[in-house]
Amino acid sequence: MFDQVEAFYRPATVPEALRLLQRGKGKARIVAGGTDVVVAGGNGVRVLIDITRAGLSYIRRKPGAFAIGATTTMAEIEESEPLRKAAGGILSRAAATCGSVSVRNLATLGGNMANASSAADMATPLLVLEASALIANSRGRRALPLADYLRCTSAGHLSNAILVEVAFPAPPGGKHCGWSFQKLGRTAVDISLVSVAAGVQLDTKGRVKWARIALGSVAPTAMRAVAAEQCMVGRIADRALIADAAAEIASAVRPISDVRASADYRREMSEVLGRRALEECIIQAGDFL
Repeated sequence: MFDQVEAFYRPATVPEALRLLQRGKGKARIVAGGTDVVVAGGNGVRVLIDITRAGLSYIRRKPGAFAIGATTTMAEIEESEPLRKAAGGILSRAAATCGSVSVRNLATLGGNMANASSAADMATPLLVLEASALIANSRGRRALPLADYLRCTSAGHLSNAILVEVAFPAPPGGKHCGWSFQKLGRTAVDISLVSVAAGVQLDTKGRVKWARIALGSVAPTAMRAVAAEQCMVGRIADRALIADAAAEIASAVRPISDVRASADYRREMSEVLGRRALEECIIQAGDFL
């Protein structure tokens, strides 16, 4: 598949990796686990730059935030005790759906994000957690909201940058918060036909203080269902509210038909999974249903 590759490098630092990337003049490819690169193929790739030894494998609890290095594997996220305790373990639960055990031992968070696939399993929970992406290029490092990073990467605007880490604020906890991750695939180890992540916080009277809903595989990149979130705020968390929010979700998505599913099926299942996710969140947050 990569029969035209002329060089393979394993830099020890991010600056070294960036120099190699620039020297490649558009024909170099960053790799880590390699699971997405192998599927995408190597047409035009002459140089592979393996960043797994560049110091980017970590899960850190910072003051008021979490940071996950780009080469951290799905297996490490799945098994991380701090992440299992954060936001109902939503990130660990999503990581556990990323293919088979052997794939999760290789696939990295950075690869999942840098591929910018609309079906990226980690994108929806990270959007719900309001994550940001730290990127490095020849001008230094800067943070972008994850949604902006995914859009820019999908459009090819960050080809000369390296994703260093993904960070998110420590999520609110307590008995009035609930979190959910829902995924529908053709098989247990397949990419999603539709995925939904959600978080909800209620007040003591059962009204929604805030709601966050993200969907995958139903738009060019993973998306937040902003209208559905807004329609929930201030209302009693009951089944009528869930039905209204689910309808808003169905109106917001822009799925396509492909070999895995039709657009109509994806839209219908977005509403179904959205309802399930919100029900799970509300039950966790106070069982007002």
